[in-house]
Amino acid sequence: MLQIRKLRDSLLLQEDLNFLLTNRLPRREITRLMGWFSKIRNPLVCRMSIATWRMFTDLDLSEARSNSFQSLHECFTRDLKPGSRVVDSDPQVITSPCDAIVGATGMVQSGEVFQAKGFPYRLEDLFGQAERAMPFEGGTYVTLRLTSTMYHRFHAPSDGRIDHVSYLSGDTWNVNPIALKRVERLFCRNERAVIRMSLADGTPFALVPVAAILVASIRLHFLDVLLHLRWPGPNEFACNQAVKKGEELGWFEHGSTIIVFAPSGFTLAPGIESGTRIQMGQPLMKLPTSRTDPAPMTQVSARELPLPAAGMATG
Repeated sequence: MLQIRKLRDSLLLQEDLNFLLTNRLPRREITRLMGWFSKIRNPLVCRMSIATWRMFTDLDLSEARSNSFQSLHECFTRDLKPGSRVVDSDPQVITSPCDAIVGATGMVQSGEVFQAKGFPYRLEDLFGQAERAMPFEGGTYVTLRLTSTMYHRFHAPSDGRIDHVSYLSGDTWNVNPIALKRVERLFCRNERAVIRMSLADGTPFALVPVAAILVASIRLHFLDVLLHLRWPGPNEFACNQAVKKGEELGWFEHGSTIIVFAPSGFTLAPGIESGTRIQMGQPLMKLPTSRTDPAPMTQVSARELPLPAAGMATG
């Protein structure tokens, strides 16, 4: 096992080979195949798949609510034991919607943000329309990358209301750091959902889950439709869904990226910088006016929070 992991690490450190293996293959076809394979409900296939997965990654299932999976898909989208994540209940704090590694962060300037150093992209291209990007000019953004072994569910970063979802079909480029340094406007090319919401005081806020190779699957509980690479439309969904901080919004199948956008005046929480590992519920940003009497931390799990109707997924 140790020798296999050493071989894995040496191969992955070779950027050209890494990029070739994860991007120059038929991405959409492989993604659809993986979607089909992961849903095979066979205990033997599932156990062998997880064992192979563990050979090449540091998969840790100790926090999973159950280790009895009927399919690889159930392992990808696993729920956690109650109390596994602590949600900061201070209303002046915006919490991380997911477990992740922090990528690019900064300020939206002249409608541009960065996916990596030297690789900018237009916010209007990511959102699909220029007017939807306008509230975030001069604001703050954080890129959150989920690896394949992480907890894949994502949650509301604050009390508020989901106003609108735009589904933009696209490619399935890998979103790892190597690809982000080579593929221009990568996030604007991939399949994604633009979730626009209002915080409790009406402040605009946005989450953009971006799918990737082997993923191309984003489920949102509050949409009663299935959206995927073959989805013919429509792709605009008006919503009026109240959410509570920490409430589960949906999940990825495998791992990908969520980009968080706040308007001018928001600041990054202490310690939020590229390379930082963060868990769902930990402080990500602070509202313009800081509280002096923060509320206590609250322990939650996804299943302890009310879930609306089933929603958005791929096959």
